[in-house]
Amino acid sequence: MEKIQSAIAKARAIRAAEQRPVEPVAVTPPLTESAAPISALVPPPKPKPEPEPRRAPAEGVIADSVARAWADMPTLKIRPRLLERYRVTSYESGPGAAEIDKLRTRLLQQMRANGWRRVAITSPGPNCGKSVLAMNLGFSLARQSDQRTLVAEIDLRRPSIARALGISGRETFARVLEGMGRVEDCAVRAGPHLAFLTNTGPTRHSAELLQSARTRDILETIDARYAPTVFLFDLPPMTAGDDAMAFADRVDCVLIVAGAGTTTAAEIDVCERDLASQTNVLGVVLNKCRYMPAESGYGSYS
Repeated sequence: MEKIQSAIAKARAIRAAEQRPVEPVAVTPPLTESAAPISALVPPPKPKPEPEPRRAPAEGVIADSVARAWADMPTLKIRPRLLERYRVTSYESGPGAAEIDKLRTRLLQQMRANGWRRVAITSPGPNCGKSVLAMNLGFSLARQSDQRTLVAEIDLRRPSIARALGISGRETFARVLEGMGRVEDCAVRAGPHLAFLTNTGPTRHSAELLQSARTRDILETIDARYAPTVFLFDLPPMTAGDDAMAFADRVDCVLIVAGAGTTTAAEIDVCERDLASQTNVLGVVLNKCRYMPAESGYGSYS
């Protein structure tokens, strides 16, 4: 028995010795001060060349592309009698454009100071003249050679600009926003620096359309193609539904048009407060003032 136990113990000792890790044996002499590390003897791999970053188009290329896009628009023939019938008087300089030109100058000063380009025009209620102001501002801005002005009719419930300008047979802006039409088939140029995007009839589900992601993307596409320095939007009245509020956060600022004798101070206050929660309110324009003091203008001054 003792012999068996002794043999087992001996076998265990042999197995333990076989499983013991072997001490590493140095096969090269240790490094001295004069010896160089192996990494220094082998040249490092050449780094892979980084791909060249994509270069943005040169400013001259962009300018040429924008110029071609404007030149490709069909030109609207100005009909002074038709414009004056709709109280659009700023298509040329003169006494009828003086007050609009003052508003244009103040608007541009604020926009340049803040880096703004998109301006919306709305009113507390209907029949305040917001669409008329949008057209007059567009023509006034167009008389400045350093401005490219694009006027887009966002009042999809009761559009009126196409009728006032005599535009017919063109694609509607609503269909462009729906993704069913092309903007180049809708845009009409009224001079070298002014273009309109209009509608010929009401559109269903206008609020849902205006706040859709597609509308946001289409506006970005229009910005890139035509690069307007001023992008004017004729919005519906605030009381017509939620269209104006659905679109307000897509613009930099908004002008409120009040009708003298029809719009109340309370309506202006509510309109201004609601819009201020979405964008910057530039101010209130009082329209349809029948009685103006004599000192408010120069008359036939030249």
